[in-house]
Amino acid sequence: MTTQVIVLNGGSCSGKSGIVRCLQEVLPGAWMAFGVDSFVEALPAKLQGSEGGITFAADGGVSVGAEFRALDAAWTGGIAAMARAGAGIVVDDVFLGGAASRQRWEKALAGLTVLWVGVRCDAEVAAGRELARGDRVKGMAASQARAVHEGLAYDVEVDTTHTESLECARVIAAQVTGAPALPS
Repeated sequence: MTTQVIVLNGGSCSGKSGIVRCLQEVLPGAWMAFGVDSFVEALPAKLQGSEGGITFAADGGVSVGAEFRALDAAWTGGIAAMARAGAGIVVDDVFLGGAASRQRWEKALAGLTVLWVGVRCDAEVAAGRELARGDRVKGMAASQARAVHEGLAYDVEVDTTHTESLECARVIAAQVTGAPALPS
């Protein structure tokens, strides 16, 4: 069966966005990319930092409320609809709720062929990237590095601690195309 959707799960600053850009280059055909960061940026300002929306704690913790969840359900459903219409889709997400987060995607993507990808990165390396980026709450990357993977199994896993995005993308692409990953 042909993969229709690739879902990457990893903590903040784990390297998912770089892998997504590389996947768009190495995969055959055109693949659209959608990330949770873009979803959060698209939320109305009144949901940023509100009980019903999304809040970021000083220690890097993230909490979401009912309005956020409702819009998230619409977002995941919309992405699934594009895949059902024939678009190849790559999703960059952070499963803060572990298995429950994956289940929301499984529900939306029911009937589609999905490749589940775990993107791992050492907590210290991710924290260094977080500091260098300067656009994240300090502590978010380290707190998410392991937590987002708890209780989850993947079709393929990559680790960006010492591996570049392009090499990780090639490993993932090999799962999609059935071809062996070529060394860089």
